[in-house]
Amino acid sequence: MEKIASDIILKPVITEDSIERLADGKYTFKVAKTATKVEIAKAVETLFDVKVSKVNTISVKGKEKRMGRYAGFRPDWKKAIVTVEGDKTIEFFDGLF
Repeated sequence: MEKIASDIILKPVITEDSIERLADGKYTFKVAKTATKVEIAKAVETLFDVKVSKVNTISVKGKEKRMGRYAGFRPDWKKAIVTVEGDKTIEFFDGLF
């Protein structure tokens, strides 16, 4: 069963570091934990109509959080840094820098 592009790309990651990478054509997204680099590249190409040249993925461990004497963890998640070929940009990020 093939995954739907919107199930792979969950949301953009907006941080100071990700904003600085926009000038180099690198876009950061929160993605499904089970998604592969090939699936992420196809999903970005489908959703945003751009050509992807490279995908880097990072598994982010959840932080420990305390509520009084009780401790727990935020959930683990996966981040993808997608490099886009050429001068074409993703319109969602155009107003951020």
